[in-house]
Amino acid sequence: MIDTVIFDMDGLLLDTEPLWGKSMLQVAEKHNIPITPHKFKETTGLRIYEVTEHWAVHYPWEGRSSKEVAEEILDDIIASSKSHASVLRGVEKTLQMLQEHKFKIGLATSSPTRMVSELVDHFGLTKYFDEITSADVVELGKPHPAVFLHCASVLGSKPTHCLVLEDSVNGMIAGKAARMKVLVIPDEMHFDDPRFTLADAKLKSMEDLDLDMIKAF
Repeated sequence: MIDTVIFDMDGLLLDTEPLWGKSMLQVAEKHNIPITPHKFKETTGLRIYEVTEHWAVHYPWEGRSSKEVAEEILDDIIASSKSHASVLRGVEKTLQMLQEHKFKIGLATSSPTRMVSELVDHFGLTKYFDEITSADVVELGKPHPAVFLHCASVLGSKPTHCLVLEDSVNGMIAGKAARMKVLVIPDEMHFDDPRFTLADAKLKSMEDLDLDMIKAF
């Protein structure tokens, strides 16, 4: 029986996913780091500090350290998200429903703690979550299940009683590896990716999620 629902953030709660690429390219160009969108595939699923460490090894530059470049990217995406991002359709309705029916509600994301804290607060979502976990607090990010398992542990929830809501393949894999049920809500461009057949369910929008569906898991 599901008593806990754990959400991803980027691309699921907030439409921030495309902003990552823009911020990364902008900062890379500023420091003459030869990065193109095609090369983003090399670092899919890595946390931002791991991304810039990868760049430092494969595309070395002079000047600022990889950590300093990562912090610049974070500054940029936080500012950009506050100006241009929004809460996705159905999110607040779903969070309100879960809260009303006494589900434990968690957020488990690969985004760094300071970004998560600022954006969840900025968009008025903090009040809905009983636990907010960033992959900063675990050794490995998604697709490793550590961030979901840590979140469930803090909530006092058994993994088998948790439902994960995700938009990405790596997030789905992490949720399944944690032995949790996984509902995916991919963006339109990736909706038909055959890998999403590994999920327990798939929706086009969080607006389509209701209490009966959650109870059916």
